Amino acid sequence: MKQINKIPKAGLAIIGGSGTYSINFPGDLHLPGLKIIDRKSFSTPFGKSPEFTLFEMNGKTVLTVRMHGWRAGVKRADASRQIFWVFEQAGVRNILAEGGVGSISIDMTLRNFIIPDDYIDLSLRKDVHISDKYLLIMRDPLCPELIDILIKTCIKIFPDRKVSRAVYAVTDGRHFESRAEVRMIKSLGGDVVGQSLSPEVYLAREIGACYAGIYLIVNRAEGIGPDWSHRELKDIFFQEAVNIGKVIIDSLKLINKKKRCKCSRLRKKTLLK
Repeated sequence: MKQINKIPKAGLAIIGGSGTYSINFPGDLHLPGLKIIDRKSFSTPFGKSPEFTLFEMNGKTVLTVRMHGWRAGVKRADASRQIFWVFEQAGVRNILAEGGVGSISIDMTLRNFIIPDDYIDLSLRKDVHISDKYLLIMRDPLCPELIDILIKTCIKIFPDRKVSRAVYAVTDGRHFESRAEVRMIKSLGGDVVGQSLSPEVYLAREIGACYAGIYLIVNRAEGIGPDWSHRELKDIFFQEAVNIGKVIIDSLKLINKKKRCKCSRLRKKTLLK
């Protein structure tokens, strides 16, 4: 893995999660017009970054990184800082993410897609930032325009599958939640539970980028219906990886540079001097 300091310019980025972890994304999609340019690691103020893949798709340059940059021996907070510092240096303005979640709402079943439009942060990773320059307003934490693009793409590719907006409850992991915790999350208004929406949603706002994600329901949260099977969860990850990848790539094609969302205006200079 090459480690260098020169970061290429890219307006688009993808944060890969558990949904595409079982494939070599995006190469294994074998899509026409997709060209892998390079794979590199970068030096950052927060340590050596994970490896990024730089590729082109229909004239658009994209940076992508696997599994949120998480790797053995590196704290998740540091991995997040490394990734978003690289994105900031690259000039990234739109970020799509993917992953797997557990369903709390009984209306959301296995292999359905959810697109979060809000979140509840129950993690302990809240004080993860690149600088102290900004006040981050989380009024609309996920970009409405990117959400609409993801929903339209899902419906187009998978017309027979349910796609739902949802409130994503974030927990720390690496363990799953207890039944009592799931009952608490449900009472707070959480529809699904997972471990990878924050601090990413804060860091995206900090660098002035739009952020949204698509998540596959891979299990029922504890106490919601029958106990889930680890084998079934594994099968879903392996069988759906290409499908998730195609939704992400097709959504990228629809992102317009002249977006009208207010995401970048929800970052203000801090009042603390």
